[in-house]
Amino acid sequence: SAMLKVPRLSSLLGITSRSPSSSSSYLLRHITSSTKFSPTRSQTFTCSTPSSSAFSSSSSSSSPFPSFFHVYPPSIFVSRRMPYPAPSTTTSSTSFIQRSYHTTTTSTSSSSSSSSGCRSNSQRQNYGSSDDNSRSSSSSSSSWWGFICMIAAGSFYVSYLTLHNTTKCDDAITNSGDEPKIRKTLPVYSREQVSQHKTKETGIWVVYKDGVYDITEFVESHPGGLDKIMLAAGSSIEPYWLMYQMHNKKEIREILDQFLIGYLDDEGQTFFLEQIKHDPYANDPHRHPALVIRSLKPMNAETPSELLVENYITPNNVFYVRNHLPVPVVDPDTYELEITGLGLDVPIRLSLHDLKTKFPRHSVVSAIQCAGNRRTDINHVKPVKGLEWTVGAISNAKWSGARLVDVLAYVGVDLKKKASDTDDTIEHICFDGLDRDITNKNYGSSIPTVLLHDDVILAYEMNGEELPRDHGFPIRVVVPGVVGARNVKWLGRVELSKTESHAFWQQNDYKGFSPSVDWNNVDFTSAPAIQELPVTSAICQAEVSDDKERISIKGYAFSGGGRGIIRVDVSLDGGKNWQTASLCDVPEQSYNRVYGWTLWKLENVVIPGAQNGAQNGPHTAAAGAAGGRKLAIIAKAVDSSYNVQPDSSAPIWNLRGVLSNAWHTVTVPIDDEEEDE
Repeated sequence: SAMLKVPRLSSLLGITSRSPSSSSSYLLRHITSSTKFSPTRSQTFTCSTPSSSAFSSSSSSSSPFPSFFHVYPPSIFVSRRMPYPAPSTTTSSTSFIQRSYHTTTTSTSSSSSSSSGCRSNSQRQNYGSSDDNSRSSSSSSSSWWGFICMIAAGSFYVSYLTLHNTTKCDDAITNSGDEPKIRKTLPVYSREQVSQHKTKETGIWVVYKDGVYDITEFVESHPGGLDKIMLAAGSSIEPYWLMYQMHNKKEIREILDQFLIGYLDDEGQTFFLEQIKHDPYANDPHRHPALVIRSLKPMNAETPSELLVENYITPNNVFYVRNHLPVPVVDPDTYELEITGLGLDVPIRLSLHDLKTKFPRHSVVSAIQCAGNRRTDINHVKPVKGLEWTVGAISNAKWSGARLVDVLAYVGVDLKKKASDTDDTIEHICFDGLDRDITNKNYGSSIPTVLLHDDVILAYEMNGEELPRDHGFPIRVVVPGVVGARNVKWLGRVELSKTESHAFWQQNDYKGFSPSVDWNNVDFTSAPAIQELPVTSAICQAEVSDDKERISIKGYAFSGGGRGIIRVDVSLDGGKNWQTASLCDVPEQSYNRVYGWTLWKLENVVIPGAQNGAQNGPHTAAAGAAGGRKLAIIAKAVDSSYNVQPDSSAPIWNLRGVLSNAWHTVTVPIDDEEEDE
């Protein structure tokens, strides 16, 4: 009876051997050793014992064990479902919590036979011995019964260990999709207890869903600034993450998981859930489906490259969208623009009707470009933080409205003189939008007064139509030649100041740094805010002729500060030879007042090597992985000050990925139907 049960038990454990002694001794060694788990949801572990003549047994036909015990040396296969790695017996609870839950823990390798006594299946050998037949029958019988007992004890222990570790792991961590991973053995805190931790002295705690996190050591390195993250101290961060939904990424969750210290009680969870019932973006306007969305809340979307070069003026509905906060709902009948600051005894308020009727209507064609346009090029050098803009975070429009200089003169402000003997000179003009965050803080920015010229307008029209909501209805300040961040939308306030705006986006964002500066040593006060943009260009369209011998290319070029584009060079052979592109729709604007972009094209040019099969350089029509030829096209622009684009992104890398203006390169398939890369 016992003999018949042994094969079934061995089969259940996956043990195959010619030696009872090797099986029993190995099993004891295996089940008493610590096991490392990989953080995958299902993992199989395999170990095998090495060869040894001491482990050989009788190969006679009188052996009571079935023949499958004579095939391989002992091997055990333990398969279990593990939701996340359980802490090892030598790791404290604290260190387990603090390490990243997504850091891969290497499982015991079956290939490290020299150190673990394990051998892979590929190393299995037949360990027979002719001397084994001389063993006595009584000794063999005693060994078999000992082995049976060891197998029974071992199987019970393995079953217990599997159940114990799985239950322990399930109790330790819970995970549901993107929910935070909570150690259920950690303390339960009330909302009142969490609220008492708002300073470095008490510890800075925040709540996310049902987890409580101590982020004291993280706040100083928060990319959004200390002031922003401290708004959530002692409370839930979810209302802020609803406003700034770029936080809803796996890598952000992993950072947060490292600071888990406990979980929130039911009353606290109910309280914080009430705070996030309302979607702050519920009243955002509808967007054209052609826009390429980079973030949904807030909405950030770029114009498709093929549409950029279709018209000199970008249609309103596909003009790129850059929002930092929800789009405000503004009633034009009650709207008022406040003008305040140095030189004014009391604030002056002007209605939308005042701006449209009391001042001459002035129009200007101006491109607006986000500082992060072409960020993906810099991201290829080393990852940076920011929206994944390609070439479409720029558009060109005709703006109409009241000139700011006219409005300031109307309220009695003279920027060239002091308002009185005791007043400071007005050096900056600050703009505040009506878009606000959960703490009622608005978007803000500023320009130095030296950038105020006759073409800076308070726009209420865009391309001859009422200003769309996504682009600043009812009033947007347009500062031609200056980065988009200073062209404040939904303008609610203009302040004349000695100092620049104290808003976050002026002080702690939209600044460039050396490639040596990272988030560990960055000092935002050490760099000036970006104003005028450097010269740039982009290849937006490339069409190969039917005979695969010629190509036509289109793109745009732009430079800040009113500097026009005087030339665009294009290379089809890795920069060895250049051809000058034709400039299209050159605007009729005076020197240093060219605020619109320049479209360019290079038509029907011969593809290098297309006619004779030669390859003239590493970037010519070389064969791709699938056998089809691919052509690398390079473009660079030169502006009216003879500024030219740098040849690569590495020297201009910066931690925010702004001001990306290296030579633009695209790879175009010639022999297949793939899209441009």
